[in-house]
Amino acid sequence: FQSHEPEFDYLKSLEIEEKINKIRWLPQHNAAYFLLSTNDKTVKLWKVSERDKRPEGYNLKDEDGRLRDPSMITTLRVSTVACSPQAHSWALSPTDTARRGAAAAPYHINSISVNSDYETYMSADDLRINLWNFEITNQSFNIVDIKPANMEELTEVITAAEFHPHHCNAFVYSSSKGTIRLCDMRAAALCDRHAKFFEEPEDPSNRSFFSEIISSISDVKFSHSGRYILTRDYLTVKVWDLNMENRPMETYQVHDYLRSKLCSLYENDCIFDKFECVWNGSDSVIMTGSYNNFFRMFDRNTKRDVTLEASRENSKPRAVLKPRKVCVGGKRRKDEISVDSLDFSKKILHTAWHPTENIIAVAATNNLYIFQDKVN
Repeated sequence: FQSHEPEFDYLKSLEIEEKINKIRWLPQHNAAYFLLSTNDKTVKLWKVSERDKRPEGYNLKDEDGRLRDPSMITTLRVSTVACSPQAHSWALSPTDTARRGAAAAPYHINSISVNSDYETYMSADDLRINLWNFEITNQSFNIVDIKPANMEELTEVITAAEFHPHHCNAFVYSSSKGTIRLCDMRAAALCDRHAKFFEEPEDPSNRSFFSEIISSISDVKFSHSGRYILTRDYLTVKVWDLNMENRPMETYQVHDYLRSKLCSLYENDCIFDKFECVWNGSDSVIMTGSYNNFFRMFDRNTKRDVTLEASRENSKPRAVLKPRKVCVGGKRRKDEISVDSLDFSKKILHTAWHPTENIIAVAATNNLYIFQDKVN
């Protein structure tokens, strides 16, 4: 790829921040483009359009553009820019109604997903998943509710959710216990009984204080074909076959060299970072982020993997990204970086892949990098 352009409390209630943590494009409708976005509390639907701008208040010309007689100019006017009212972009925000529904619960929205029927979407927070209709902003329908009668009995929370890409009745959601549930909305209005349950048995010999934390799934994505599910936990990305519930069919180590540093990562709260994962257009390659502005790619066919870095130093136009390697111990080669030198304040949590082209976007702290496949 080359540069294209330069203590574990899930239910802690924080002050609302005006930051977008999830955003989804909707298919083009009536020659208009729409975006669905959410911060911790509010889901918003945006219409994206160009504004028709024109200058007004000329000094040397009249409003029709004709030159004025200099002898008739007695005052200085400040030019302004007017926008055509018909072309104003607008935002439909279900803020007021959402405050009475799921989107304003004391738990933070972690996912939004557009249904394949293009009429509905769902939002998921720690304890509930709600179904919304784009035309109805004052009401949502609760389709999953895992809140116990006694909150002291709470053992897991919802971490991510997504609709099936082709079947509008099916969706999956993941949990902090590392499990995935496939639900069918045709079975019941409240999907409190899952259709399929995906979980990998834990090896007792590897059990530790951090086992439950690092097994928590931070992201779940259907493949474009709808046959597979991609999940990301703290150390790995896994590919699940919808027909095999007892274990993942593929497991890829993202940064296994951090396993010996879980104690320090727990102390600085990095162990709670929520990394996303993504498929390429053909479902043959998967990508996810790491620390030190590294991001990882795994080829499912060749089983090859590569570590690349997103930084201003190597993101000049047409600059080819060089693979990076992390040295765990012993002698370090010139082109390697020691695991002790990794910068954990630099992390890539969000990634995206173009649906048909080899063009990727990675968000590194406050920078967005766009890369495309090397063109010969």
